[in-house]
Amino acid sequence: MQSSKITILSCSLDPQSRSRRIAREAERLLQERRSEVEFIDLQDLELPAFDNLNCYEHPSYDRLYHAIRRADGVLLAVPIYNWSVGGAAKSLIELTGATGTGGRKSAWFDQIVTFICSGGLPHSYMAYGSLAMSLMLDFKCVINPYVVYATERDWIDGGALSDTVTARLRKTIEVKLELSSNLSPEHIHLTGKFDLGYCPDCIQNPRC
Repeated sequence: MQSSKITILSCSLDPQSRSRRIAREAERLLQERRSEVEFIDLQDLELPAFDNLNCYEHPSYDRLYHAIRRADGVLLAVPIYNWSVGGAAKSLIELTGATGTGGRKSAWFDQIVTFICSGGLPHSYMAYGSLAMSLMLDFKCVINPYVVYATERDWIDGGALSDTVTARLRKTIEVKLELSSNLSPEHIHLTGKFDLGYCPDCIQNPRC
């Protein structure tokens, strides 16, 4: 089976970002599974303001657009600020999501998206939901139902992730790869169907 091409977008501008640390662990897990990973850190990349005109001439646009468009799946690592996803992630989607003149098409159409979130409080765990809904409705993205949400309480002495979040991350990556494989054009061409890995006799339970 051909390896999956996964783009990881680290969307925090904080030099001490926890979401970036989790994204790096996700990168390691994906590489263990022989995936081809492109890691893009917005802290190291100038992101032009979206003006629907000159922003498309910026060199960052082409890199980000193609990294998303050509991937078998995208992993968005985001901080949670003020009960919402950090602004850099929204700016990224505005830049690469526009469809318009000259045959320009959003990079996000039909993409498989996984969220990794880092927040300050446990009860902000649904803060990514509005952005996920927007991706589904606007671009017909498939959203991985497994999401990693970690707070400062999930780090052991500030260093390693707790066992609970580590297990959640591993499961999230496994489902990410299963979705990317079963919804790939090659798989659909060969089988003639979508295969989400669900038992037909028990639709609510994966592979019961």
